[in-house]
Amino acid sequence: MLYTALILGLVGSFHCLGMCGPIAFVLPVDRKKRSRMILQIVLYHTGRLLTYSIIGLLFGLLGKGLYLAGFQQRLSILIGIIMILSVTIPAKIFNHYSFTRPLYHVIGKLKQKLGLYLRQTSNKALFLIGFFNGFLPCGLVYMALIGSIATGDSLNGALYMFVFGLGTVPMMTGAVILGNFVSLKFRNKIQKAIPIFVIIIGLLFILRGLGLGIPYLSPPDAKLDLTNKPISCNTY
Repeated sequence: MLYTALILGLVGSFHCLGMCGPIAFVLPVDRKKRSRMILQIVLYHTGRLLTYSIIGLLFGLLGKGLYLAGFQQRLSILIGIIMILSVTIPAKIFNHYSFTRPLYHVIGKLKQKLGLYLRQTSNKALFLIGFFNGFLPCGLVYMALIGSIATGDSLNGALYMFVFGLGTVPMMTGAVILGNFVSLKFRNKIQKAIPIFVIIIGLLFILRGLGLGIPYLSPPDAKLDLTNKPISCNTY
């Protein structure tokens, strides 16, 4: 299911342009030396991808616990349903509950760190900007994290988030080099299409969980060995 992470990253990067674009636009890269600028952009992305991989590993570990508890591929169906509901339930219902309020203090600290490093031009600063940028709250990242839970494995969870991050690299690189190169009108059109892609990805997770025996899309249910641990699934 790694392709779902890549799709989510590629399509969702238009959303990232609006959320994280301001950081990319003012990234303190050396525009006079092309080779150094490329290195700094790579360091920025490396920091982001490392953060995504770390939190993906943690959420994948959570998924592994649910698998070992006996949920197995039924977890994939649940994840798919959650993805679909998250984009079909009216936003005002979610806004009624401030799920991120307990994190406001942490988010404030992250923004302070970003502000500090955005005033520096060292390679270390570029890496840390990307690293802390990856922890900022983002709806698309949450969707990808839900997908990483369905991998049922810490390493696969990390890989899922890494691939998601790779999908955002082209758009964010363009934002660093060219600034806001995508018109607001076009970005709004893509924003409206993102829920459709999330629903499609959710349906793919549900299809996978049904275990219909379709190669790559819906493999047979994972069987348990004598130690009650699920046999490793290589469909990711």
